[in-house]
Amino acid sequence: MTNAVIRYSLLFIICVLLQVLIFNRIALFNVAMPVIFIYFIIRLPINLKLSYVFTLAFFLGLCVDIFSDTPGVNALACTLIASIRTPIYYAYMAKDDITSRLTPGISTMGFIDYSKYLLSFIVIYCFLVFTIEYFSFADVKGIVILSAASSAITFVILLAADSLIPVKSIA
Repeated sequence: MTNAVIRYSLLFIICVLLQVLIFNRIALFNVAMPVIFIYFIIRLPINLKLSYVFTLAFFLGLCVDIFSDTPGVNALACTLIASIRTPIYYAYMAKDDITSRLTPGISTMGFIDYSKYLLSFIVIYCFLVFTIEYFSFADVKGIVILSAASSAITFVILLAADSLIPVKSIA
């Protein structure tokens, strides 16, 4: 238990630092912005109590908001995706005792199911963030373009990161 807390604490800090120091400065063609810090929420164990998931997701988004000068955008989006994390997971995995104790990853879910889970998660998050930022549906085309481009670059980065990190080192 203590090892898991330390590992997740390190993952939290690493995700926030990477996002704030490196990935917030990347804007490919002024359209695609990688959002890698949500990897922390993605990698939380499925059987973790929802209250913990909400709290961790809110603080993760808040930390990024503080350093990115985005007042509450990421905190709100992280909290919203925390609420749909489990249903997204079970959309691609059978609901049984074994899968409820897993940590989502390529090695536990398989490449295809994990890719679908990851892409669903990222697309929803990016759409939420850009919709909240615009706070309007006046520029739907802009929201869709930003969401699609950011989702694509984030998906590639997080899929590569997950293939390098074995699930046992996090869970």
